[in-house]
Amino acid sequence: MDYTIVVGLEVHVQLLTRSKLFCGCPNRFNPDEPNTQTCPVCLGLPGSLPVMNRRAFELSLKTAIALNCKIARFTKWDRKQYYYPDLPRGYQISQYGLPFSHDGWLDIELEDGEPRRIRIIRAHLEEDAGRNLHDESGRGRESRVDLNRTGTPLLEIVSHPDIRSPAEARTYLEELRLLLTFLDVSDCNMQEGSLRCDANINLHIPREDGSTVATPVVEVKNMNSFRNVELALEYEARRQFAEWRDTGETIDDVSKQTRGWDAQRAVTFAQRGKEEASDYRYFPDPDLVSVTMTDDEVSVLRKAVCEFPAARRKRFQDELGLSAYDSQVIVSQGGSFADYFEQTAEQCGDAKQAANWITQDVQRELNERHCGIEDFALPAAVLADLLKRVQQRTLTTSSAREVFSLLVVSIDNGQPVDADRIDAIVQERGLATVSDTGELDSVISAVIERNEKASEDFRSGKQAAIGRLIGEVMREIKGADPRTVRTRIIELLG
Repeated sequence: MDYTIVVGLEVHVQLLTRSKLFCGCPNRFNPDEPNTQTCPVCLGLPGSLPVMNRRAFELSLKTAIALNCKIARFTKWDRKQYYYPDLPRGYQISQYGLPFSHDGWLDIELEDGEPRRIRIIRAHLEEDAGRNLHDESGRGRESRVDLNRTGTPLLEIVSHPDIRSPAEARTYLEELRLLLTFLDVSDCNMQEGSLRCDANINLHIPREDGSTVATPVVEVKNMNSFRNVELALEYEARRQFAEWRDTGETIDDVSKQTRGWDAQRAVTFAQRGKEEASDYRYFPDPDLVSVTMTDDEVSVLRKAVCEFPAARRKRFQDELGLSAYDSQVIVSQGGSFADYFEQTAEQCGDAKQAANWITQDVQRELNERHCGIEDFALPAAVLADLLKRVQQRTLTTSSAREVFSLLVVSIDNGQPVDADRIDAIVQERGLATVSDTGELDSVISAVIERNEKASEDFRSGKQAAIGRLIGEVMREIKGADPRTVRTRIIELLG
């Protein structure tokens, strides 16, 4: 590559609070009823006064602790002045000079297994603006404003420009989203705007004399998925390099620019020049008191934070013997999914077996039902009971899978599922492992007699021929153990 990509990300996360940041209006996604979740405070009407949402501040602190940030013992609120139709006050309440947290990091692992540490400049709270809705489909072009989102609590997480590729940016965002959902501070639904990302990108291009030239910084907006972030950065890197070759302009020649991302055409497009801090005319908000934190308060929050995804992946490998791949698959599905796995593994006593079933059979059911593990009604204890029967060889794996499917059907029909239900299904379907070797030998002998060619092929050294014999025996005796069947066929053919 003829250049190094340099990326820093600004991630806005909508917090899971019942009410907005400075008023009591509900904090929920509601595009179908515009301008129904507003009040004098979030509309900025004269005489209205904001009051800080304590829960929003606690969720933000929890996130900052998880991001290894330093927590400020004193922080204040600032007014960020700018005018848009979706900002009723004409300013946004944010944090500028004294954010509540700073200087943290998030560790990620790249596809080749290499660890990378992305430094966090700051994480601060601010209120969201509303939404401008533009309709250009008909003759009468019009714009509307929905202020339902105005005043919802946002946590802005700003990274250092430590990211060196579009794929690395995507990995960082995926790990950050996983952490936020583990902490239960946000649902991170990008389609609803609960997680939004702006990407700052430029290139460092080596010169023949050994020095390096930097291209102008561009902030890319309007990306509604991690894949679009990756695609936008790939395109923007190529565009910047081509423009530098044409114009020779560097970071010292051109001010920062904001560009949008057009997903349909897969291109970025110029929007405006980027404002500097002085353009926003920050000053302390006179209506809100400063926030102070004691060491004891920070310590209590630090102890209450859950086990982080990276630590859980490592523990699953070190303590439960899972592979890095299995640990990644389980933890990436979220904290509740990992909890379900851990409960199953603990009760059945075989973590690898539990991982196989949960990542295959359970996950398939969740995908078909379009639901999460929280809505899956099969208790972990019942699944563990089923897996123990496979270990004890009272059920074959194929029989256990049939029982599993029937347990799910039982739940759909409103029947209770427990050990008794497993016993009933096994008895009704005749799925118990056959322990009567006389019955087994009788069936095997009949199968050998019906399949003379396959039997002779196996005797002559064609190992694959035994598959046909095993298959026929298994079809006749549902509860037969494949390993036992194979052993007895070989003995009888010998």
